[in-house]
Amino acid sequence: MASPRLETYCCPNRDAATQLVVNFQPEVFCGVCIGSASVSLLLTILQLLPKKGQTPWKMLKASSSSTILLLISICDILGGLGIIFRSSIWLGFPSFIANISVVNGTDMWPSAFCVGSAMWIQLLYSAGFWWLFCYAVDSYLVIRRSAGLSTIVLYHMMTWGLAVLLCVEGIALLYYPSLSSCENGLEHAIPHYVTTYVPLLLVLVVNPILFRRTVSAVASLLKGRQGIYTENERRLGTEIQIRFFKIMLVFIICWSSNIINESLLFYLEMQPDINDMPLKNIRSAALITWVIMGVLNPMQGFLFTLAFYGWTGCRVDLKWRKSEIPWESLSSSTVGENAYPSPVNYQTSIHDPKKIPSTDSQQTDEAISMLSEGNTSSDERLTRSSPIYQGW
Repeated sequence: MASPRLETYCCPNRDAATQLVVNFQPEVFCGVCIGSASVSLLLTILQLLPKKGQTPWKMLKASSSSTILLLISICDILGGLGIIFRSSIWLGFPSFIANISVVNGTDMWPSAFCVGSAMWIQLLYSAGFWWLFCYAVDSYLVIRRSAGLSTIVLYHMMTWGLAVLLCVEGIALLYYPSLSSCENGLEHAIPHYVTTYVPLLLVLVVNPILFRRTVSAVASLLKGRQGIYTENERRLGTEIQIRFFKIMLVFIICWSSNIINESLLFYLEMQPDINDMPLKNIRSAALITWVIMGVLNPMQGFLFTLAFYGWTGCRVDLKWRKSEIPWESLSSSTVGENAYPSPVNYQTSIHDPKKIPSTDSQQTDEAISMLSEGNTSSDERLTRSSPIYQGW
């Protein structure tokens, strides 16, 4: 799982609270992390692969929102690989791991592994947080018609730039003046914890506000096109709202244990002796949330794909077809097969395109379709492409 305690453990003079959780049943805990990360990794890849019965078409205009969602999944996959690698080394080479605690040791590889693997996990999950924040911003800007394909370049610069900057800054302050002689006391570790949790708290606080504003803007756009709010338009607005709710629900489920665990460990660090009997319940709660983190953090990747796309099925189609189906034929077939229209073909299914020459109406439909991708019925999803095709 992802925790700043992983980097703190690399210091030979680590604090007692970090020692408590990291040394708690390490074999069992690493096994839990490997199991959870492996299951999430396999199911996430299964979700993203093209499926039989789906039409592998590409949108005429690649959606920045769908690209961001795919990048979030990629960050989760790479972060899960880091968890599997770190936990596997921890289980398979206990003598190698024991050298991390050696003060002024001559073997630098245990410390390099400890720092490198912890930074890899933190960097990838931190980048995923920033991408999730960018998704909320992009959703709002798309509805406000202020975003486009060129914006994705700015998102890349902001996401990777801030993720690398905060990670390097936190590590540099944590290991000052050197890895073998980290400063004692809680003060030197606080900047590292702050840089780790800033993007997480940003998503928890700001994303719900942006999602709420986006939903309100969608409702205003749908009402403004014809001056009425039909059942289909109301259903589409509800689908977008449910999608945002599922994204935030998954995020809260996977990361609330980290905030609780860190609060408990900070409280223990401020005590003269964390082994006092009155602190037994606090220690137990910290250890329980630590194990929960090992289960829920890696599962974020798979749970997010469910929130983004729903369950895409198990019938994987590995035959990559290069031909693209014309947009018009896809639109007509989709409308004929479904009881209510696909958000991607929203304009075609509700209004006669010959009667709507307005470019603004087309732009509105395109913007709304970007937000509602993947939130349709199971029958309708068969006419869509797999997430691996969206946005590229």
